[in-house]
Amino acid sequence: MVTRDDYASPVRPTWCPGCGNFGTWNSLKNALVKAALAPHEVLIVSGIGCGSKLPDYTHANGLNTIHGRPVIIATGAQLANHRLKVITTHGDGDSFGLGLGHFINAARRNVALVDIIQDNQVYGLTKGQYSPTSDPGFVTVTSPRGAIENRVNPVLLALSAGATFVARGFARDVEHLSWIIGEALQHRGYALVDVMQPCVTFNRRNTYDWYGERAYKLQEAGHDVGDLQAAIHKAQEWGERIPMGIFYRREDQPAYHEYLSVLQSAPLVDQPLGGWTPEQLQALVEEYV
Repeated sequence: MVTRDDYASPVRPTWCPGCGNFGTWNSLKNALVKAALAPHEVLIVSGIGCGSKLPDYTHANGLNTIHGRPVIIATGAQLANHRLKVITTHGDGDSFGLGLGHFINAARRNVALVDIIQDNQVYGLTKGQYSPTSDPGFVTVTSPRGAIENRVNPVLLALSAGATFVARGFARDVEHLSWIIGEALQHRGYALVDVMQPCVTFNRRNTYDWYGERAYKLQEAGHDVGDLQAAIHKAQEWGERIPMGIFYRREDQPAYHEYLSVLQSAPLVDQPLGGWTPEQLQALVEEYV
């Protein structure tokens, strides 16, 4: 039986006390345990940022990559071994700044990833610049007159790109977020989980109370997750009321790897090497190192 202790790491988090990353981290571990996934069956890929430290604090296969690139690297890992449950954990700056193109392509291709965005609406690791999801007018150390761009709407963008599972959670509501991530883990293809999580150091606007006063649960409101138009309508709510839960889910579309004939017999990691011996492959690698 898989327990939370199986995912315990000796590395202590360096997140600020009260950081929303703790809620996302605990929710992910809860969901993995409930799904009965052992650490060796999971790969967590991250980029650069406070939230991207999560693999360091989790006893599972982990890969910390470069800024803006975790989704494309996770795609390669998933295609190489689609038996792994591949998860990305990265921030809104990483996802929707440099990584925006990869986000859209993973969604439209329906790559079998659980893409968890730790969305605190600010660049925390680099000391508080506004991010692509910051609200217009958000004042930071580098924008004393306030952010001037329109914010990226992750949920609406994912829906328009063709994502087959789109959800939003709240880091303070660990029980609800654990359920959302658990549902995403069961999904056939690409699953976005956009997490509203405060940065207690650099974002004093979008606080736990700010979200708590506005957030409501779609499933309690009777939302139909199979209705794309209703999902698009709900995705445009942001301000006095903010919906969270599963916006949209479609299970009948094959995941990207299911279309690839070369992967029908077995994952790449289990396929023969075409006559190459391990020694020959090592010699080839050394030739280019």
